[in-house]
Amino acid sequence: MLNLNCHTIREIAHQPKMWMDTYDIVLSQKQEIEEFLSKNSIDKNTEIILTGAGSSAYIADTAVCNYMKDGYVQAKAVATTDIVSAPSFFLSPAPKLFISFGRSGNSPESVAAYEVANKFCKGSNHLIITCNPDGELAKIAVPGKDLVIVLPDGTNDRSLAMTSSFTSMLVTSLLCKNVKTLEAQRPKLQAAADFADYIVNSDVVDKIKKLADKKIKRAVFLGSGPMKGIACESHLKLQELTDGGIVCAFDSFMGLRHGPKAVINEETLVVYLLSEDPYTRQYELDLIEQVDHDNHPAAQVVISVTPSGVKDILDFEINAPKPELLKDNEYVCAPFVMVGQLAGYFFSLDHGLSPDNPSIRGAISRVVSGVKIYKY
Repeated sequence: MLNLNCHTIREIAHQPKMWMDTYDIVLSQKQEIEEFLSKNSIDKNTEIILTGAGSSAYIADTAVCNYMKDGYVQAKAVATTDIVSAPSFFLSPAPKLFISFGRSGNSPESVAAYEVANKFCKGSNHLIITCNPDGELAKIAVPGKDLVIVLPDGTNDRSLAMTSSFTSMLVTSLLCKNVKTLEAQRPKLQAAADFADYIVNSDVVDKIKKLADKKIKRAVFLGSGPMKGIACESHLKLQELTDGGIVCAFDSFMGLRHGPKAVINEETLVVYLLSEDPYTRQYELDLIEQVDHDNHPAAQVVISVTPSGVKDILDFEINAPKPELLKDNEYVCAPFVMVGQLAGYFFSLDHGLSPDNPSIRGAISRVVSGVKIYKY
């Protein structure tokens, strides 16, 4: 069982509840969301930019895959850091919908990206998903033209690392995409929450904790499609919670062979986030076998809804207790990120750090600092 002795681990553990609380908030705003989309003629042909910075950018990277799969043909993910620093390379002048993610909503890039977007893409609309009703991003929204969804207070992580905020904002973006069938989404989200509950209330926790005994110095997270975004977030969690003590990387399964594979050695943890798509999974299983044969990593972990069939070469594998409830379930990406979160927490302790504030030199902070915004 987890010892809930700090904000970080409490915020990791309460994610399943936060997702269902988040669902209730989106349900309470269902009519408002539908009217916002209808009034502004937003549909599957609308150009949509999903955006955020840091972990919030990885939400966009994850969610956009599901938007594309559902027929939103002009959806793309662009980080606020790119919008602010080089808008002409990433934006067209045409009006569009910006879906913005911000835990605090106070990052300098968040507000600047909103302002740059309105100047560069006149007539655009904004759907703002945030955990802080008092943040600048929530306050700047224009009623009618923009819509703000504020998530439960428990999602506004007190810890430095984004955990509950990341998954809850991700879930919200998917619920908004599925707003016309919102009632039918609840059992799907509940199934994902049940999988997450299993992860934090089973021997999985002890298995992740024991990884720290291997004195790992590097880690690589791999995923395909939306799971690549989860791999991005997972690598950041482990790296920031160890204050850079474990240097982390991420890639797609297929992309790893094209150079990045060189980083894997006998001191590396490799975490494989497996797809349930049988076509994609073939490529992933091939790569797992090749990495095991060629690189001999210190530890290998698979998280997969259904058994991978490669357990003999793994330290352990995490599977869903009720995989039939997660078939074609896009919300399953949320519990997958919890492996990286838990690894970050336990390795942080192993490195003698405080998970709530692991940066000894203050190199990173809960809200980014040191950014000077220039007038566009």
